[in-house]
Amino acid sequence: MSQALTLARPYARAAFAAARDENRVDAWSQALGFAAQVAADPRVAGLLLNPELGSDQAVALLAPQGAEASFTRFLGLLSEAGRLPLLVDVAGLFEQLRAEDQRVVRATVTSAAELSPQELDKLRDALKRRFGREVELEAAVDASLIGGAVIDAGDVVIDGSLKGKLARLQTALAG
Repeated sequence: MSQALTLARPYARAAFAAARDENRVDAWSQALGFAAQVAADPRVAGLLLNPELGSDQAVALLAPQGAEASFTRFLGLLSEAGRLPLLVDVAGLFEQLRAEDQRVVRATVTSAAELSPQELDKLRDALKRRFGREVELEAAVDASLIGGAVIDAGDVVIDGSLKGKLARLQTALAG
């Protein structure tokens, strides 16, 4: 685990606990996503490291308009601790905690060609049966797979691509 994730984890847990206590998980998710996107911009990332940038200025820069007061206090805490560069990791970990809490599996299916909505629905249903949870499915296309698809659901990766099968065959023949 990277050091950034290790440092970001307690902040993500604290943010999630605050959001859940307020019953505002979705609002916090959107606000964190916005702040992380702004913080990830290279121009902003350099600015966040500037010691001349005050905490109030940083919060004003990163908080979406109309953000909850508790969210802006959270950003202020990150700023005062010098942890604003961790916002992308905090947001990612927050989303993992949210998915676990809502019993949702996030999966990405990468296929050689674009999948139809019906194919995505069938795949979502199959994954729902396998994991026993709701599934949020994101689709991507990678022509280098030649055929088939790769499903990445966190700890579980299912490689049904022709490229993967050829690689496994090559390994078996070489070994």
